[in-house]
Amino acid sequence: MQNDSRYTVIIPTLNAARQIERLIRALRDQTRPPEGILIVDSQSGDDTVRLSRSFDGVEVMAVRRGEFDHGTTRDIAVRSTDAPYVVLMTQDALPMDEGCMEALLAPLEDDEGIAAVCGRQVAYPDATAREKAIREYRYPAEDRRWSQEDIPGLGMRAFLLSDTCSAYRRDAYEAVGGFAHGVRTNEDMLIAADFLKAGYKLAYQGQARVRHSHNHSMREEYFRNYGVGAFLETYADHFAGASDTSEGMRLVRSVVRQLIAGGRFWEILPFGASCAARLLGNRRGRRAVRRSKT
Repeated sequence: MQNDSRYTVIIPTLNAARQIERLIRALRDQTRPPEGILIVDSQSGDDTVRLSRSFDGVEVMAVRRGEFDHGTTRDIAVRSTDAPYVVLMTQDALPMDEGCMEALLAPLEDDEGIAAVCGRQVAYPDATAREKAIREYRYPAEDRRWSQEDIPGLGMRAFLLSDTCSAYRRDAYEAVGGFAHGVRTNEDMLIAADFLKAGYKLAYQGQARVRHSHNHSMREEYFRNYGVGAFLETYADHFAGASDTSEGMRLVRSVVRQLIAGGRFWEILPFGASCAARLLGNRRGRRAVRRSKT
């Protein structure tokens, strides 16, 4: 057990003026507040930088918008700090209570074999019923811990590590080389695979709750999943043959059951359309990568 319990929160931002003050205040009000908060801003055109700098203990790192990518930028940010623990968040996530960070960090302090912890995402009250059901499926209330041996049973869920709200042990992060550079999406899944391959364990902490959800259009779902599909095809050898298709079907069944149980029958059709947009984007992203290799 290490004695140094300091942690830093890193938050990439782009035009986050409507969200950043509330998030910083929520972090400072934690039962276990961070030693520092680092805002990594991609040339926001609003008051994000000014508002962030108005808080003591908050630093801002500027990144050119055209040079941002999820792996490189986060890796540079993590390596610019020195606390033994690092919490990664996004600008649109918000801790639901004052014990969120304490709960998130607890597994790292309880077990030195755990490299990273993912928190629970609960949809905002204005989210659609289908979005709430998706979050409930992906981020349940129950805690869990797992290792490489559990991949066959968990499938793609073994690589669940969302930088919407996650905590990393610095020495483990550095041991696997940190976030891969040039990764445009899902840098968290990729480093989760690296951790498991290196013999570390991962944890999910249901008590570390943040509000986070999106009401994406079909177009947004298509392009987001185009990127995910391209990512999964590019890094397929990292995921031990786990199928995102089977995981997707489990999610669909779970969401439809919840919508029926809640009497939200009218949400089933738009949910089906959203799934079709996701699937089409995923498949086209994969095909684009395969074509680029020939």
